[in-house]
Amino acid sequence: MRTVGRWLKTSKSWSNSSNQITDNSVSATLSKRRSCRSFIDREPPEGLVLDLIDKARRTPTAGNSQGVEFLLLDEKSLIDDFWGVSFSEKDRSGFSFPGLFKAPALIIPFGVPSLYTDRYKENDKSYTNLGGDKKDWKVPYWLTDAAFATMALQLLAIEVELETCFIGLFDREERIKEHFSIPESYEALGVLIMGYPDTQKVTLGRSQKRKRRPLNEVVHRGVGDFRCEKF
Repeated sequence: MRTVGRWLKTSKSWSNSSNQITDNSVSATLSKRRSCRSFIDREPPEGLVLDLIDKARRTPTAGNSQGVEFLLLDEKSLIDDFWGVSFSEKDRSGFSFPGLFKAPALIIPFGVPSLYTDRYKENDKSYTNLGGDKKDWKVPYWLTDAAFATMALQLLAIEVELETCFIGLFDREERIKEHFSIPESYEALGVLIMGYPDTQKVTLGRSQKRKRRPLNEVVHRGVGDFRCEKF
């Protein structure tokens, strides 16, 4: 791959400047974000998680469709229901990260396709021809927008000393939707597990041991700067 010179070099003198970076800056918050796989059994203050969701839902949505909704499970009985539907007792007994089960809040973000197709039927969006079937959407922006909100939630959590772990639902999605009476048309992005970290039992997943790719492998400038894979 072609080297693109100084534009791929970050300036340590700039990034470490006290005039530019504060403890609660976006840059500092991103540098702190890690997936937490072990939580303690401690509930956050009442209303805190709901306040974080309220802030996170202000992330962009296509056409301002506002087609992202959330299932918040913050009562022990509901959390136990979720894990019971998701994992059999046999699966739980051999699970590598039992500390996840202690988290006091689970948030499932859903994309609602009908809110997007309805929005794109309106006069100012009708030219896109996306107001019919969701299959017309090359990119399912209801999931893209749900991902925006989920990332915002992860960063907002850090500000209040909470940590998170996002996991996919995969083949469990339909069982969970049925159990919690979620409309069939809603599409789940995954589940965001949130709580206070267990600093005495830090459990690292195999993924966390992977090294970050160099900047010059992920930033491409100009024409012909992408590596072509041959199959």
